[in-house]
Amino acid sequence: MEQIIRIGMDTSKHIFQLHGVDATERPVLRRRLGRAQMVAFFTKQPPTVIGIEACGAAHYWARELGKLGHEVKLIAPQHVKPYVRRNKNDGRDAEGLCEAMGRPTMRFVPVKTAEQQAALMLAGLREQMVARRTQLSNMIRGYAAEFGLAVAKGLDKIEPLLAGIAQDDSVPALARESFAVQGREYAQLQGELKAIEARLRAWHRGNADSRRLAKIPGVGPIGATALVMKTPDPRAFSSGRHFAAWLGLTPKDHSTAGKTRLGKITRAGDERLRSVLVAGATAVIQQAKYGRGHPSPWLIALLKRKPPKLAAVALANKIARIAWKLMVTGDNYDGARMSEASASAA
Repeated sequence: MEQIIRIGMDTSKHIFQLHGVDATERPVLRRRLGRAQMVAFFTKQPPTVIGIEACGAAHYWARELGKLGHEVKLIAPQHVKPYVRRNKNDGRDAEGLCEAMGRPTMRFVPVKTAEQQAALMLAGLREQMVARRTQLSNMIRGYAAEFGLAVAKGLDKIEPLLAGIAQDDSVPALARESFAVQGREYAQLQGELKAIEARLRAWHRGNADSRRLAKIPGVGPIGATALVMKTPDPRAFSSGRHFAAWLGLTPKDHSTAGKTRLGKITRAGDERLRSVLVAGATAVIQQAKYGRGHPSPWLIALLKRKPPKLAAVALANKIARIAWKLMVTGDNYDGARMSEASASAA
């Protein structure tokens, strides 16, 4: 068999389709493997470049194949799609991967370590539990309103509400039993959430990059850990603007015939990380509106001519660029220097 220089591999849970080409870009490998055959096949192959579409198990296979001496490149699915011909099937997907990874301008996804994936799993559990807590508290509040019991918003109002319902004889016994079930679930959820947040804070304290990023206004421990966990290789981006574009914080560009047309932000990339940055920026703007904190002259000037929501997205863009710079250079955040730069920009 001719020397294979590149292999595109379409993965699934049990079936793996391979497409390899030689130095003349001629297809020399088309093979379908089962999960049990994967490691044995690539153990016999000389070291080569393997392209895999970034998905749930892609990082695991990248680590396993890397141990065998192969170079594995992960490609985002949206970058592979233009190279897949019509009549989609596993073979065409593998061929499209092989073609895409050979393009000189192609961008690749950094391979995450098992420790990084474990940390991301912890962050994902917290996100899921926060959503479940919100859902459960809204359910309790809604059911209580059906019995004429209304309380102010806030998580700190839920436990007193449940305690009051347990002692309220005007609420039917069957309803009180149902509220008790929800109360036990809520208490258990709160305890598990506190334990996960404690582990995240411990991870944050043990990571130098996360501690430095937390000093940026609008970036707390949760935002800092999310930035570090979800950006294993910040040097993969050539500039802070490219990093902000990866997060979907730059406007859509639909320019033609020399006429610039910019629209809303793209909302590409990681939705959770983008929402955390926008939420942090919103908090900074709220503090500025009430005269608290030390808002930059740039932000004050922006708020005078733009609505708060738009200003929050613009500030999130700036936060993302600052975070990228700190991650790449290893510098600490200098508030005085940033204020001077913002004053010049304003």
